[in-house]
Amino acid sequence: MESDRFLTKKERAIMLLDTPVCNFDWEAPDFTLKDVDGNRYTMSDYLGEKGLLIAFICNHCPYVQKIAERLAEDTRSLMAEGINVLAIMSNDYEAYPEDSPEKMKQFASQHGFDFPYLIDEDQSVGKQYDAVCTPDFFGLNREGRLQYRGRLDNARMDDPSDRVPELLNAMRTIAATGKGPKDQQPSMGCSIKWRGN
Repeated sequence: MESDRFLTKKERAIMLLDTPVCNFDWEAPDFTLKDVDGNRYTMSDYLGEKGLLIAFICNHCPYVQKIAERLAEDTRSLMAEGINVLAIMSNDYEAYPEDSPEKMKQFASQHGFDFPYLIDEDQSVGKQYDAVCTPDFFGLNREGRLQYRGRLDNARMDDPSDRVPELLNAMRTIAATGKGPKDQQPSMGCSIKWRGN
């Protein structure tokens, strides 16, 4: 965000977070959320034979903005291979209007998202999943158990050349074996914007 230039080092440190280490076999809670057009999506309906990727993202976070096109590309590959994808926006969009439903629709169209982009209106799903930042990826096997909580890839913010698509590779492994890779690098991003904080 443009206003980030005016934050102190301490404030920036609070905003920038890493995801926790993957809690293997944690059972992901079911949920039903709507997209910006009012269509309802239930997580358990998307647990296909090859698993499900759930991505907590938003529009205004510079980390999400930098990876958005790579995320769209990698998820298109996953969906073509039968691995389902849902994205969730849990931020307080009244405090951060760039994350409003209208802006979500624009952002998804701009970056070519083919997956449902859902609104966590009361932030309950983000809290159930203990999502900490955007992006925060949850790779589930077909039983709905967590097998990946790492980053999209090893690319730097401004240099995606020669990247290793770690999330793509992990989801393929989960689809084939039901298990995620032991070695995972945390995702990094802006903190989830909870109401009242």
